[in-house]
Amino acid sequence: MFNQTFHSPLIRRVAIVGSGLAGLTAAIELKGLGHDVTVFEKSRGPGGRLAAKRVTGGSADMGAQYFTSRNPDFLPFLRKFAGDETFEIWKGRFGFETAAREWEPFPEEARFVGTPRMTAITRALSAHARLVAETRVGKLARNDQSWSVFDDAGSHLGDFHQVIITAPPAQARELMVNSGLNELASHLDDPVKRVLPCWAVAAHFPVSPWLHHEGMRCQHPALFWVANNSSKPGRNDEGQWWVLHASPAWTEEHVDTPAEEVAEKLLAAFQELTGFEARPDEVVTHRWLYARSEGGEQPGHLWFPDYGLGLAGDWLSGGRVEGAFDSACGLVAELNAVPATQ
Repeated sequence: MFNQTFHSPLIRRVAIVGSGLAGLTAAIELKGLGHDVTVFEKSRGPGGRLAAKRVTGGSADMGAQYFTSRNPDFLPFLRKFAGDETFEIWKGRFGFETAAREWEPFPEEARFVGTPRMTAITRALSAHARLVAETRVGKLARNDQSWSVFDDAGSHLGDFHQVIITAPPAQARELMVNSGLNELASHLDDPVKRVLPCWAVAAHFPVSPWLHHEGMRCQHPALFWVANNSSKPGRNDEGQWWVLHASPAWTEEHVDTPAEEVAEKLLAAFQELTGFEARPDEVVTHRWLYARSEGGEQPGHLWFPDYGLGLAGDWLSGGRVEGAFDSACGLVAELNAVPATQ
């Protein structure tokens, strides 16, 4: 879809809430179709699940660890709008721990990462959009055929023909409820229950704590995923930064546990997994309340034509990073088919 040259005879003003991959894809697609688009982001910059934290000597990917590409339009879209230099194949050794605690290799598949960090992709994509950062959208108000958008302090951000929400379902539902859209918000009751949290820890070791894999899907009750972040292309770390993702069940049990205690527990689990006893010399911790979606219906996107309101995100399209792209493209196609009178 990204290479279409058709321009709609009606220039619509569209507001997009959230500047992750779904929001930026939608913005670029709509801009290419001739529409006037503004993206609102509550954080200092774009990213969503493609998130990284600055650490000594570089950065560590705290969110999505890699992405695959099964839609033939996805990589060409990234090459065109983000650039070849913003992502590469991660040629790591990946292991899956069986129930018998034995290691098996991952299926062969190209796994891509942003370079020199995951956020390189979304930052490059954001150059093609009008991005208003550090602005949390708090309320929408319907005015005949348009929306008035307000921040959480009540300041008017502008009037738009359509609104696309790409925030996680819990935040999207909250925005819809605050806007008096309770009936539409009820569509998100089940998705909200299916989004799982995740504690993430980045730990730096002067020497390698594990020599057998660069990425591991674990069976440990506390650990879901462990990876050598320094093994990814474009990272030039001294020593190694390892990223530990807690399992959803463990995270839910410890969701309100202090970060320092969480780090200690996950590092202890990492020691059990690897047998490596040396302590890291630097640790960074982050709690993802809305890390990934599991199960439920996967309609691809949600579009309410009578309201001029849509939702997109990976949680609507399989949960993978690429699902955010698929979801946004599907929504844009439907939105752009709306008659000019709507």
